[in-house]
This record gives sequence, structure tokens and C-alpha cells, in this order.
Amino acid sequence: MEVVVRVAVGARRSLNRALQNQLRDGELRLEHLVITRTTITGLADGIPDQAADLAGSLELPEHPDYPRILAVFNDTTGPLRARDICQALDFELLPKHVERTRAKMKRLVTLGILSEAEPGTFSKKQ
Repeated sequence: MEVVVRVAVGARRSLNRALQNQLRDGELRLEHLVITRTTITGLADGIPDQAADLAGSLELPEHPDYPRILAVFNDTTGPLRARDICQALDFELLPKHVERTRAKMKRLVTLGILSEAEPGTFSKKQ
């Protein structure tokens, strides 16, 4: 009887060692996955957000002027200046309004929605 119990205990110890090795391997893989996820998330945070929405248009910054600026470009065929956009949107033609609009148009260039052929002259990308 004692021999049978010793053999059973020995078998269970071997099984226990094998399970501990599998557990260590699994924990190591899990740690690598966590590191990989953290790395990818960090890289993705550094990429400008240009993901297309379901309608196929690019996501715009959260300010009500951006869709209004694009609407003006949709209604015209030629290039526009910030002053033209301000007039179309009924902004006062004060330097602060023109400069804010120009900055927003530059942001749309950065997002790949508008292009700037000449300094200060913007058009919608085709």
C-alpha cells in the first residue's frame, strides 16, 4: 500500500511541476501581450486622428466652424482665402476672425482635407 501511495505522490509531483511550467509560460506570454498592447496603444495615440466614419468622410475637430468651412468649399469651385470664408460665414472681417479661420483651414490641410496651393490660398482636395 505504501508503495502505491509513493508512486501516486511522485506522479502528482511530476504533474504539478509540469503544470507550474505551463503556468509560468502562460504568465510570460500574458506579460508580453500586455507590453505589446501598451506599445501599440502608445503608437496609435501619436497618429493624427484621420479615421473615416461610416459615411466615408474624415472626422473633423470638435468645433462648429469646421463643417461650416467645408460647406463653403462644397459650394464653390475655386480656391478661397480665409477672408472669403469669413465673408461667407458672416464673420466680421476683423483680423482676429480672419486669423482664427486661417488657422482652422491650416488644420484642415494637416488633416488632408484641404490643400494649400499658394500661401493663404486653400482648396478642397479632390
